[in-house]
Amino acid sequence: MIKVGGLGVLIGISSLLIGGCASQQVIDAGRINLAQKTLKAENNVSIHCSGAMKCEFERLNNQTIVDASSHRVDRKAIERGWVRLKNNSFKDNGLYLNVPPSQYEVIVRYYPISEQRAEMFHIIHNFKAHQNYTLKMYRKRFTTPGSLLNVSAPTPLCVDLLLEQRPIRRFCRPYNVLTGVSEFIEQRI
Repeated sequence: MIKVGGLGVLIGISSLLIGGCASQQVIDAGRINLAQKTLKAENNVSIHCSGAMKCEFERLNNQTIVDASSHRVDRKAIERGWVRLKNNSFKDNGLYLNVPPSQYEVIVRYYPISEQRAEMFHIIHNFKAHQNYTLKMYRKRFTTPGSLLNVSAPTPLCVDLLLEQRPIRRFCRPYNVLTGVSEFIEQRI
């Protein structure tokens, strides 16, 4: 009898530990949905991110949105009503911002390949009322022939700021062969 009870306790504790992360997301989703129902603003701006395996809004000006180490949504951002969920889920980059129109610095963490390596993107933009914006990451592919050395370098990583579905700003980060490091540079569209 004691062995059976001990085994049940062990299984229960194990399932709680395994499901801990999922339960934190459920709690965060509940808080976000509650704030979404109580705090409605008619002239707000929606800011989405897409194009990568996963993306998270790190900061909006000085307000943390999603913590980099725990990947949890900040409680103050939820209480302000800035954070929303598409389809009540964190899946498929479901987290987006719903903020008053203004000029903001937005910092997004993109995970283009895996959740072990993040690409940081910073943008300062004057977001207008009643608009839907999307920060979309992609690799800029070239089809021009060239030498093996030129063709073997990684293609530039780009982020477009879309207003509805139309790109209004583009930033690309070309690969620097000498240092392996580079910055996002705004380009003409």
